[in-house]
Amino acid sequence: MGGAHSRDDLISDSDEEEYEEENGEEEEYQDSKDETPERSSDRRPKTPSSIDEVETKLKALKLKYGSANPQNPSLTNAVKLYLHIGGNTPKAKWVTSEKLTSFSFIKTSKINCQDGEEDDEESENEEENREAWWVLKVANKIKVKVGVEMQLKSFGDQRRVDFVTKGVWAMKFFSDEEYRNFISKFNDCLFENTYGIESNDANKVKVYGKDFIGWAKPEAADDSIWEDAEDVSFNSPQPVRANQNLREEIEEAANGGIQSLALGALDNSFLVGDSGIQVVKNFAHGIHGKGVYVNFDHGNQKSASKLVHSTPKRALLMKAETNMLLMSPTTEGKPHTTGLHQLDIETGKIVTEWKFGKDGTDITMRDIINDSKGAQLDPSGATFLGLDDNRLCRWDMRDRNGIVQNLATSTPVLNWAQGHQFSRGTNFQCFATTGDGSIVVGSLDGKIRLYSTNSMRQAKTAFPGLGSPITHVDVTFDGKWILGTTDTYLILICTLFTDKDGKTKTGFSGRMGNRIAAPRLLKLTPLDSHLAGVNNKFRNAQFSWVTENGKQERHLVATVGKFSVIWNFQQVKNGSHECYHNQEGLKSCYCYKIVIKDDSIVDSRFMHDKFAVTDSPEAPLVIATSLKVSSFSISSKR
Repeated sequence: MGGAHSRDDLISDSDEEEYEEENGEEEEYQDSKDETPERSSDRRPKTPSSIDEVETKLKALKLKYGSANPQNPSLTNAVKLYLHIGGNTPKAKWVTSEKLTSFSFIKTSKINCQDGEEDDEESENEEENREAWWVLKVANKIKVKVGVEMQLKSFGDQRRVDFVTKGVWAMKFFSDEEYRNFISKFNDCLFENTYGIESNDANKVKVYGKDFIGWAKPEAADDSIWEDAEDVSFNSPQPVRANQNLREEIEEAANGGIQSLALGALDNSFLVGDSGIQVVKNFAHGIHGKGVYVNFDHGNQKSASKLVHSTPKRALLMKAETNMLLMSPTTEGKPHTTGLHQLDIETGKIVTEWKFGKDGTDITMRDIINDSKGAQLDPSGATFLGLDDNRLCRWDMRDRNGIVQNLATSTPVLNWAQGHQFSRGTNFQCFATTGDGSIVVGSLDGKIRLYSTNSMRQAKTAFPGLGSPITHVDVTFDGKWILGTTDTYLILICTLFTDKDGKTKTGFSGRMGNRIAAPRLLKLTPLDSHLAGVNNKFRNAQFSWVTENGKQERHLVATVGKFSVIWNFQQVKNGSHECYHNQEGLKSCYCYKIVIKDDSIVDSRFMHDKFAVTDSPEAPLVIATSLKVSSFSISSKR
């Protein structure tokens, strides 16, 4: 599957083929050369099944014979409704579902009404103790809560919007004004459904803050940083272009169910599975080889036995990639844990079981990461960062007083070297570090906080949320760009700003003020979102991997179900990129490549930049399912 634009063809106003349903079965359609609905042959019109349909068809007839201009119907909120059929097959195309119908936004608590139930038209009709939501209703075919899950995509030049709800739909409007009014009303309903308050300027300031009003009104934001994105100050291969392909180099079966990837920048990488860790070799064309397999029941029998019954969900390389820290959740379904295991990779033994504690009390952590982007390469590294719902800290495996702890008689407690316990309300979910050790933290409320290398108590900058929890976060080596993952979209934020002395800084080192660029959103098209499956969400979006100053990340990759989705970073940053034309609100990029696997993908990551060969603009991409690992290279050959 290639770039997303291939399935966003124009829908012609002259298309007349209708989509009918008989006894719950779809009609068969002939192959079409493109997705534009074909003109139908003589076909008996469908018998109307409701008064609404009769009224609609009468109005359509009146327009046809009594109006000089059928493109300007008198029906309020008139639209033409299309349905996409055929999925990703050669027969895929758009068909006309309703030649002329209307839409409305209603506030109701009955989002999923059964046929025959009466719609609630106004909020006054709701019982006071029932929560009501804004819903988009189109004819008698669509009734969906307004939300990001709809994956609404707008086409200003076509006066058209596409969206997902039990299929992929498109609506075309009969004038620019009607199109703009729909977009405005949709955004107002989305704001109210997300935050529970009316969409107005005062409430937007409450939600986003006065310094970030550009996030609510992107047209007022300082977007000069996006316009200057093509100014590259280093010599490096350019990212993947349209004529370049992802070529699968290697695919190998793994030993047991893979739970996570731990890519190394040196000789080896590691596949963490249900019963142990498989060591594989790093090559310029990917990872492969049946190397050593480390079983969790080796070494320290007491601590290893706990790993056997609880598969590690987090693996962190340390000490020049000779050691690995393994975290297993204490309770199934939750990430929190009271300790971790330290594995000596060279001996294949678990040497220590560590506990998290502060002031004599056991505490929990939900995630751990290295001190900085390249810290796993430090042979003397003994510290790492920890995150819990309301804690951010640095752990030290060395004893506070320099005394070696007796590991044989007791479970050692990690030394809380630095950090802060917040009283409440932070709801931290994930974090990442820059090359110099600055920290970015994502939260349940969607906020993204930036902490300097000097303090974990107060964030230097706190970007407001867009209403969706941040489930994963990454940052470039230089700290200039942040990539946040939500269930339905990725958010790309630039941290650069100019201080009062005219110096360019990042939000990790100072308060950004009010000259802050609006973020970019990275999304799947409605069709790809539908094909990915209703329960499949974006996971683990990250930049390609560099650990040196002066080198720039070139791609972004994220996982959605069986899809691995790759964006060209330089293209996303380009403010004049074609995706951003004719868009209202926050700009969204839909240009990407997709790799599809037969099974759900566990993780997708680019290898270290050192493994990029001369004829490729990027290091190999590694994609792991529970049973197989594949490596892809980016080829410049057609």
